[in-house]
Amino acid sequence: MYNLHIATIAIIAANVLVTLRGLNDASFFERYKFNIGAILGGQKERTLTSGFLHVDFAHLFFNMFTLYFFANVVISWFNPIKFLIIYLISLLAGSLLALYFHRNEPFYSAVGASGAVTGILFSAILLQPDMQLGLLFIPIPLPAYVLGIGYLLYSIYGMKNRLGNIGHTAHFGGAVGGYVTTLLFRPSLLVDQTMMVILLALPILALFVLQKLGKI
Repeated sequence: MYNLHIATIAIIAANVLVTLRGLNDASFFERYKFNIGAILGGQKERTLTSGFLHVDFAHLFFNMFTLYFFANVVISWFNPIKFLIIYLISLLAGSLLALYFHRNEPFYSAVGASGAVTGILFSAILLQPDMQLGLLFIPIPLPAYVLGIGYLLYSIYGMKNRLGNIGHTAHFGGAVGGYVTTLLFRPSLLVDQTMMVILLALPILALFVLQKLGKI
């Protein structure tokens, strides 16, 4: 499971190289980070480039470490090309959801691969829901879908309460991107994993209901 595929190595390399450039060149960082005002002003490439920038090495490491654990699950079920497609669609989905929710905040900015990585995580959960995941503060492994649903609910809470300097909206958008693209690539999951598909859809529906009600 932990032998990295060349596709995963390519993504990690791209993130490392772009992040290093951004950390050593403030003007490069500012030019390619996610920024509502700049994107609405025509610099739409920021919705993609921001996903390869990180604020520091800890931020970069956490995202790449998470990718390291789940990339091979997706690649083994599909193929490297579909894995890359899921990654990029999840990245863009995270940016687009952030753009939608923060469209009236011209100074809102964000960077990081979290949306794309979350998309890969949720794709892996859909494909292999019996995976057991452990966290440092939880002494026993939990089913992947429990942590996945909990993560989405926490993201909704974080969006509502603006918790920390974290792009909760991009995380959520990435999860939606990974979820939808995985189902498009493997529609048989709607039959084979019907309950899991429904369970993961509930927090997604909750987000948009809360948004329509003006709660977020």
